[in-house]
Amino acid sequence: MSDGNYNRNLLPYKDYQSGLRAGKAQTRTRALEAFRRLMDRLPLTEEQKREAIDEFRQGLE
Repeated sequence: MSDGNYNRNLLPYKDYQSGLRAGKAQTRTRALEAFRRLMDRLPLTEEQKREAIDEFRQGLE
């Protein structure tokens, strides 16, 4: 029976951190895709769209 102390070897190795990183990456990917769809609807040149997407991607980091 546990006395309140625990053995760290019984806990999963950085499971929370890897899940958090995966969630952030998924959210970033979805945001970037939504922004790309928005840019496709605007009457901009391809160069302007590419610059806007690059600037948005930098803002996400």
